[in-house]
Amino acid sequence: MSNIEEISEFLQPKRSILVLWDIQKMLVETIFNKDEFLKNVQKLAPAARSKDIPVLFTKITPLPERFESAARKFMMKRRQWSINRTPDAYDLYINPERQDIVMNKNTADIFIGTNFELMLRNAGISTIVFTGISTEMGIESSARAAGNRGFFPVVVSDAVSSPSKEGHERSLANLKNLMPLVSAEDLAGFWK
Repeated sequence: MSNIEEISEFLQPKRSILVLWDIQKMLVETIFNKDEFLKNVQKLAPAARSKDIPVLFTKITPLPERFESAARKFMMKRRQWSINRTPDAYDLYINPERQDIVMNKNTADIFIGTNFELMLRNAGISTIVFTGISTEMGIESSARAAGNRGFFPVVVSDAVSSPSKEGHERSLANLKNLMPLVSAEDLAGFWK
């Protein structure tokens, strides 16, 4: 876990964005640490907003079944997920506020098929703080992609989760060698 002071220059409000990755009803109900996860995530958005840091919610938005990739269909079958879920399954579990951004996406990489990178570069944002579900899929792949694109990724280790506690812990072990991991309490305290 990184010391906030060690990375404080990167967490300045004008340079940062808070990403709440796929906090959707169908996923929140499957994670191993639901109560702790929600408590920690709900500390961060108000702290970010208080400093005028943009808050961005991502939403899994599946393509029509014919247009989904074979790899994605295979993964969904393996995880026993269906593209054809009830419509409210894709709803956000936490309601965004008026100034927040909601970005639909079709992959486990925030940069593929979206205007996310363009938005950040236009706004002069260089630090991406990741929270959400699931650690070993969208969080890890997007945080790695951010670093590869010259952004400074930060993962809030107790505000990310997964249906698999083992997958979550393995992913955090990988990520701690590549980028800063911080706690929700430390980050919220720093931003306030």
